[in-house]
Amino acid sequence: MSAPTAQAHGGLHPSGTRTTPVMVACMLSAFLAILDMQIVATALPRIAGDLGGIDLFAWVTTAYVIASSVTTPIYGKLGDLFGRKVIYLSAMALFLLGSALAGAAGSMEQLIVFRIVQGLGAGGLFVSVLAIIGELFTPREGSKYYGMFGMVFAGASLAGPAVGGVLTDLLSWHWVFLINLPVGAAIVVLLVKYLHLPRKTRASKLDYAGIVTLSGAIIALTLLTAWGGVEYSWTSPQIIGLGLGTLLLVTLFVKAESVAAEPIVPLRLFKDSTFTISLLGTIVSGIVFVGAVNFLALYVQVVTGASPTTSGFVLLPMMLGLVLSSMGSSKIIGKTGKYKIFPILSMALGIVGALLLSTMDADTPRALAVLYMVVFGFASGLSAQVFTQAAQNTAPAQDMGAVSATVTFGRSFGTSIGISLFAAIFYSRLTDEIASRVPAGALDGIDHNSLSSDTVLDSLAAPVRSAIEQSYAASVTPVFLAAVPVLAVGLVLTLFMKNLTLRSRHHGGDDGPQGGSATKNPAPTSADGPPEAA
Repeated sequence: MSAPTAQAHGGLHPSGTRTTPVMVACMLSAFLAILDMQIVATALPRIAGDLGGIDLFAWVTTAYVIASSVTTPIYGKLGDLFGRKVIYLSAMALFLLGSALAGAAGSMEQLIVFRIVQGLGAGGLFVSVLAIIGELFTPREGSKYYGMFGMVFAGASLAGPAVGGVLTDLLSWHWVFLINLPVGAAIVVLLVKYLHLPRKTRASKLDYAGIVTLSGAIIALTLLTAWGGVEYSWTSPQIIGLGLGTLLLVTLFVKAESVAAEPIVPLRLFKDSTFTISLLGTIVSGIVFVGAVNFLALYVQVVTGASPTTSGFVLLPMMLGLVLSSMGSSKIIGKTGKYKIFPILSMALGIVGALLLSTMDADTPRALAVLYMVVFGFASGLSAQVFTQAAQNTAPAQDMGAVSATVTFGRSFGTSIGISLFAAIFYSRLTDEIASRVPAGALDGIDHNSLSSDTVLDSLAAPVRSAIEQSYAASVTPVFLAAVPVLAVGLVLTLFMKNLTLRSRHHGGDDGPQGGSATKNPAPTSADGPPEAA
């Protein structure tokens, strides 16, 4: 007989978890993690002005990204070993501690250190949410909550810059960090009171070699993508050294995982083609659908002359397209259990959207540009959480956290690669375009890195400003053209996905002949030890 589901108990999970308040806490937690990146970016110029150390400006974000990326796979495995609740609350405690310390920072050096603490906690928030959904609900039930993630992502992305600006202007930049404390406290209360998941008491040994080598590889790769083409040329000894270091650490990591008793990323997972394709697919999504979007905001502000506030409204239809397609696809998946068609459509429509966006120039009507962005946003939403659902559907119950963490990390990894790749393409083209379009000497004494500033653009003569706008527009074209072959690879990958049906039973339940791999991935046996309340 199959295990009872949360829906069968009117929102009360068999473990005693009240799913509604727990899902509210999970969505708030995901919102907080996404919002933090956006809200801090708005306040950074004011922070650097107050604390000094403009040369350390980028490290406020880079330190946070490195810390959160390093810990994401680790939190997933720790949740598998010691229970979701204790690991989730530990991550939240670190995040809130880092937020409080960052809000009280008195120097840029202190702020960077405190952002590391904050990032160490943030790495566990998003992956814990996905793992909790995977444990509380069957893949079929959980589809509606994955649809909500599209709304959470879009809402946080849109609200972040505005909230950061308001807090910085009306209160102070300190509050972009301190605002996390009351929201985080509410999340902790809800989780402590209502989340009751079984926790295994099996003997375990942490994979220290895997943790060290994976962390080193992530740090080296993050620095490579952050510095390549910006701080150092791609052929410099520093970048080549980071590349070789990354390859060496990845090799050592694979070797460590092959002999570890409890590997951070079990290599056996890659024997499942659904997991492998889902991981590669989410990397493609991160590269294109997140990495390239940054340049749309740049196009809207510089080329069309929109203010930061106005640009938010211009980008709003694109985000609404993402939300609608994410919710719509999740609803259909919840009813039918079929998901393969949606990542295929996402990649195919993404190719169309990227080609349309590559045609934009300085004379493109804003309404037409918005229409192109809607197509791109709609494509993004079709695969927003599908890869996670697919990977969790065939994942062994004891590896749910590791699977969720690895796929989540794949999206972050893709985003990092995408941003650095497209930035190198964009700025290389921009330099050539400005040199060919702007009259010699017209920009003497002006830092080319500040040409996107309204103040600088307004100070230029009309012909010079027009040349700058045309240069930026022309530099966007190769960015989206470069996205096309990446999406083509994603399309081929998704065509090879197995056409499985999402399980409508928990592990160990029988879905019948269309039940995907439920019978192939039984729940942990009694050898894992008896469950106890987490």
